[in-house]
Amino acid sequence: MWISVALPLLAYLLGSISGSLVIGRLRGVDIRTLGSGNAGGTNALRTQGWAFALATALIDVGKGALAAWLALRFAPVAQLWLPYAAVMAAVVGHVWPLWHGFRGGKGAATLIGGLLVLWPFAVLMLIAAWLLVLSLSGYVGLSTVIATWTLPVLALLPRADALRMTFALIAALFLLYTHRSNLLRLQAGTESRFERARLWHRWISRTNT
Repeated sequence: MWISVALPLLAYLLGSISGSLVIGRLRGVDIRTLGSGNAGGTNALRTQGWAFALATALIDVGKGALAAWLALRFAPVAQLWLPYAAVMAAVVGHVWPLWHGFRGGKGAATLIGGLLVLWPFAVLMLIAAWLLVLSLSGYVGLSTVIATWTLPVLALLPRADALRMTFALIAALFLLYTHRSNLLRLQAGTESRFERARLWHRWISRTNT
């Protein structure tokens, strides 16, 4: 019984190690005071550049993967739900980090890390959907939300079980919640857009000139 409590708790504590905030302290900057005020990879990229954002992503993906691996390694065989619970605990830790005043990122990178261990095929589909939506719209938040909702679709494939479907729905709903401000800004027409990522728009514009 103690493992059922200890593993999700450990995963939450791992998730609370925010990549952007740890690296930011080394640089003497808190990106929560810059840009969108979010401690995630997108704001890190916009305010600190590619190197900072890449290091942030590696930490945030890594902690999700580590949480999943530890749960697979130490969870009792009968408790198949524990690895999924550990991944979601790490995601929650990223969003509300104990070590950083409960102000973190939005959880996508940490979720990807967990999926790399528990459900690698889903990562390929997530990335493909994310790239497609981003190339069409230029909106990172919208791309992340739509990509995450491929998880419940994938869970409907043959041989999927109720546990994986439950995890997929919880993950998709949670990231929908953490990206609610992006969706509200999108509705208001004030959401930031990566124009360079709109490859389809640029291609169509060139063909029409």
